[in-house]
Amino acid sequence: MSMTIKQLPEAERPYEKLELYGEKALSNAELLAIIIKTGTKEETSVQIAQKVLSLNEANLYGMDFLKDITIEELMQIKGIGKVKAIQLKAVAELAIRMSKPSNYKKIAIKEPSDVVKIFMEELRFEKREISKVVILNEKNEILKIKEISFGGNSYMNFQIKDIMTEAIKMKAPKIILIHNHPSGDATPSEVDVKFTELSMKVADLLGIELMDHIVIGNGKFTSILSEMAEKIAKEARTKDNNIQNEGKDRG
Repeated sequence: MSMTIKQLPEAERPYEKLELYGEKALSNAELLAIIIKTGTKEETSVQIAQKVLSLNEANLYGMDFLKDITIEELMQIKGIGKVKAIQLKAVAELAIRMSKPSNYKKIAIKEPSDVVKIFMEELRFEKREISKVVILNEKNEILKIKEISFGGNSYMNFQIKDIMTEAIKMKAPKIILIHNHPSGDATPSEVDVKFTELSMKVADLLGIELMDHIVIGNGKFTSILSEMAEKIAKEARTKDNNIQNEGKDRG
């Protein structure tokens, strides 16, 4: 028979340990054990929590696997009934929601990472490709965030008009596009780049500035406009070098 939580030294019990040393002193298993509350005759709540952690077969970062694991999978562990499984799922969702700004309106976007902070935790583990348009005012402050499509696993299923309609309605001068790659790879596809180029042209005709198109991966992101600018700069440098070399050859 396993040692019970009450038989452990007081400083090693999850509840008492958190009270004495603070939540940061606890391991992931100990934090989960507080949610699980009780163990079985054979195992403590900490040991059951360790079995929950072992379900992270994909070796996802930290505890993020709890976002996608099902209630039924959790209930396969002895000691995890429906109520405890639901509690664990609720805690996982709370963590996601806590990572988002409580009020995104009037947040000023100065660089791509400012947008990424808002969406990374929401989109990094999504199994579907989700696309959004961020609508901004003249000061680059967010006016509205609108979801414009749910795609498949490898493509964006929306049209230019879906992007521009809301900005036109609001008479907004600027927009940012953002979508995730379910694969976790934030590298823009050829379709992503071509779509961005077309969106820029249409936005320009409508008097709207497309500030960026950001691809979210698993903990990584890519600013397509930054990459496009770098590519243009690189081509310009190559052209200048070729001209200089031609001049030297003539000399």
